[in-house]
Amino acid sequence: MMDLHRSLKWWIYFLLCAPLFGVSYGELRYVLPEEMNRGSVIGNVALDLGLQVSELQARRARVVAEGTSQLCELDTASGNLLISQRIDREELCAQANSCILQFQLLLEDPLQASSLVLDIADINDNNPEFATREIKLDLVESTVLGRRFPLECAHDPDLGTNSIREYKLSHNDHFALEMSSQINGNSYPELVLKKQLDRETEAEHLLEINGIDGGYPVRSGTAFIHIRVLDANDNVPIFSQRLYKASVPENAAKGTLITTLNATDFDEGIYGEITYSFSHLSDKMGGVIEVNPLTGEVRVAGVIDYEEASSHELGVQAKDGGGQASHCKLVIDIIDLNDNKPVIEIKSASSNIAEDARPGTMVALINIYDMDTGNSGHVICSIPDNVPFKLVSEVKNYHMLVTDGILDREFQPEYNITVTATDSGSPSLSSVKVITLLVSDVNDNPPTFTHYVYNANILENLPVGTLVIKLEAQDSDDGTNAKILYHISQDTNSELSSFFTINQNTGELFTSHTFDYEQSAYFQLKITAQDGGDPQFSSTCTVNIFIQDQNDNGPVILYPVQTSGFIAEDVVPIEAPGGYLVTKVVAVDADSGHNAWLSYRIIKATRSNLFMADLHTGEIRTLRTFMEEDEPKHTLVVLVTDNGRESLSATATVSISLSDGMPVLSEFYEFADKSENNDNLMFYLIIALSTVSFLFVLLISGVFYFNFCDHSYVYRSNTSSLPVFPTTYCTSTLTDFSRCGTLLREDRYDPFMTTGSWRGDFRFGSNTDTDILKKRSAAYQKNTLRRLSTERPSLKIRAGPTHPCYVIK
Repeated sequence: MMDLHRSLKWWIYFLLCAPLFGVSYGELRYVLPEEMNRGSVIGNVALDLGLQVSELQARRARVVAEGTSQLCELDTASGNLLISQRIDREELCAQANSCILQFQLLLEDPLQASSLVLDIADINDNNPEFATREIKLDLVESTVLGRRFPLECAHDPDLGTNSIREYKLSHNDHFALEMSSQINGNSYPELVLKKQLDRETEAEHLLEINGIDGGYPVRSGTAFIHIRVLDANDNVPIFSQRLYKASVPENAAKGTLITTLNATDFDEGIYGEITYSFSHLSDKMGGVIEVNPLTGEVRVAGVIDYEEASSHELGVQAKDGGGQASHCKLVIDIIDLNDNKPVIEIKSASSNIAEDARPGTMVALINIYDMDTGNSGHVICSIPDNVPFKLVSEVKNYHMLVTDGILDREFQPEYNITVTATDSGSPSLSSVKVITLLVSDVNDNPPTFTHYVYNANILENLPVGTLVIKLEAQDSDDGTNAKILYHISQDTNSELSSFFTINQNTGELFTSHTFDYEQSAYFQLKITAQDGGDPQFSSTCTVNIFIQDQNDNGPVILYPVQTSGFIAEDVVPIEAPGGYLVTKVVAVDADSGHNAWLSYRIIKATRSNLFMADLHTGEIRTLRTFMEEDEPKHTLVVLVTDNGRESLSATATVSISLSDGMPVLSEFYEFADKSENNDNLMFYLIIALSTVSFLFVLLISGVFYFNFCDHSYVYRSNTSSLPVFPTTYCTSTLTDFSRCGTLLREDRYDPFMTTGSWRGDFRFGSNTDTDILKKRSAAYQKNTLRRLSTERPSLKIRAGPTHPCYVIK
C-alpha cells in the first residue's frame, strides 16, 4: 500500500513539473522526477519544437550525449522523448542542489542542433543511514549536568524535504536529544545529560536514536548509543580550525599529502589520545582519500579526477580515548590538468559518395569535445589539405565534413580522411580518427577503342562464321557503367551489315556469308561500343575488311573461241618468213595478282618444229619458212596456265591454214639473223634498259594521274589493218589497275593502250561486257573473224551487268 502511495506521489509530482519546460535559444528544458520507469514519456519534442513528426525520421533526428551515458531516446514515429535507462539523481549528481543533464537534439539536412536539458527532481527514495549502527560513548560519572555530546549525523542522499528532518531518542531518564548548527549551517544532533550519572547504580545505558526525513512516505534510519559510565574524562578534543581547506592536482600520485588535521585534548593518558577519522565517505570518495588516524595526515589513496568532481567536502571526527569527540569540515579543491584527450565521435557518416556529388555535400557529422576546462578544453579540429573535403562548424562542438571539390573515381576511388582534434592545453593533447570513404561510380566516361581504324584481311571462300577480327574497347568506369556491348553501327549500309555478325559481349566480328574476291574485295563497317550506364555513352571505330584472292578461277580462252563443231581458221601466207606473227591466243583469269599471271606453251602440233608460242603474250609465230612438204593445214593445242600455288589451266585449239594468195606484211615478221643480234647484243641491252626506265617513270606518272584526274587517254592507230582483240586482253607490259585480274570492270577507266612496239600494236574497244564468256557463240566468233580480215573495225560489245570491285588506294 505504501508503494502505491509512493508511485502516486511520483506521478503527481511529474505532472506538476513536466509542463515547466521552455524553448529559448534553441533549448528544450524538461523537469522530471528520478526513478521513472523505462519507456516513460518525458515530453513530445516534435510538438515543442513546432516540427512535423514525419520530419524527425526524414532528417534523422536523434539525441546524443556528451560524456554522459545515454539516458533518454527519441521515438521518431511519435516524437516522444522516452526514458531509456534508470535515472538515479543521487548517483548522477550526488548532493548537488540541482541535477541538470545536458543533451543535444540533432536534425540533419539542414543541420540543426537544439539543447535538451533534463532537470532531475529528487524523490524520497533513500532511507537515512548512520555511519555506524552502534555509537559508543564512555562518560565519567562526574560529568556535569547539561554536558553536550555531539553525535554523528545520519546521511540521507535525498535533498530538501526528502532529507533528514528530525532525530528522535528513545525514552530514558538521563539523556535528551537537542539539535545544534555547524558553521556551514548544517544541523547535527547532540546528546545532553539531564540527570546525574551513577556508575554504581547503572554502569551502562543503551539508547536508540532515529533519523527521520520529511518525505512522503516518511523514511527513517536507526542507530544504537551504547554509553559506558566511567570515571573522569572531562575534556573534549578541540580542532585547531573549524574548517580546513586544501587543494590537490588531479591525478596526483598515491600517497600525496593533501593537508594535516590537528586537534588537542587536555586530558592525560588514554583520555588524551586522539584518533582521526572521516564521519562519512560517499561511494565515490571511498578509497580515494584517506586520513592517518594517529597523525591526522590526509593523503591521496586513489585516482582523483577533476571531471568527476571539482571539489569534495568531508566531515572529520577527532575522538579521544574516553569516547568524546569533536567534528570539523575538510574542503578539498581539485586542480584541473590537461589529462583528457579530445573525444572524436562520428555521429553520422556515409560509407560512400557519388563522384558527381556537388561541392558542399555532407559526408559525415562529427562531435568533438574535451572533458577538461579552460584552454585545456578548447579543441581545434583539422583534416589534411590534400583531400577535396573541408570541415564546416555551424553548431558548437559539431563539425560537418563536406565535399570541397570535384571527385573523380577513376583518379582516386577511395579516401582515408584523417580527422585530428588538438586541445590548447600545455602540453597539448590530440586525438585522431580515420574516416574511410569510397567514391561510387557514375557513368562519366565513354568506351574507347584502342584504335580508331582497324584493318582486317580474310581469304575468299572461307566458311560462314570465320573470325575476322576481335575488337576491344575500354571504359574506365566501374560495374555496369563499364560493361561494354558491341554492335554494328546503324550508319553502316543494311545490306553490307548483313554480311557480318558481331558478338555483343566479346567484340569478335564473324562472317555471315561466303565471300568471293571477284565480286567484292573490300568492305567498310562502323562498329559501335556502348556501355551499360545511365545515360549511356558510346564510341565508334571503322573496320576496313580486305578480301584476299585465292586461285579459284582457271584461265578462260577468249580467242580463238572454242566451240564444239567449229574452230576459226587463221590464214598465213605461204611465203611468210621465220618469226612471222600468225595469230594470238587471248585468255583471261578472273583472279588477280600472281593468280592471274598466264603463261602459254604449245603441247601438241601437226609439226613440232614449225610454230612457237610466246610464253607471256600467247603470240603464235613461225619458226622457219614453209616448205613444199609442209601440210596446208595445221592444228595446234596451246596450254594456258595461271601462276597460282596450285595452278589451273585451260587449252586452246588453234587452226592455221596456208594461203598462196595473201601478201606478206613486213611488220608481222622479225629477222632471225642471230649473228647480227649477237654483234649488237650490248647495244640492244643498253637500249632496252633505257626504254624500261623510261616506261617505268611514265607508268608511275600515269598511275598518279589516273588516280587524281578524271581523264582518259585514247590511242588511235592510223593503221586500220591491225588485228583487233577485246579490251579484256592486256599484254605483259600493261599495268592491271583494277586488282581484279585480267577482267576489266565497266566502272573503271577505259584506256586504249599499246606497248608502242611495231610488232604488237593492237587496239582495244571500250565498255566490254565482263560476262562475255557466257554470251559468245560460234556464229558470233565466225562473223567477228570475217570482219577482222576485211574491215578491221574496233570491236564493239554490249555492256553487261555491273560486278562491283572495291579498289584500295
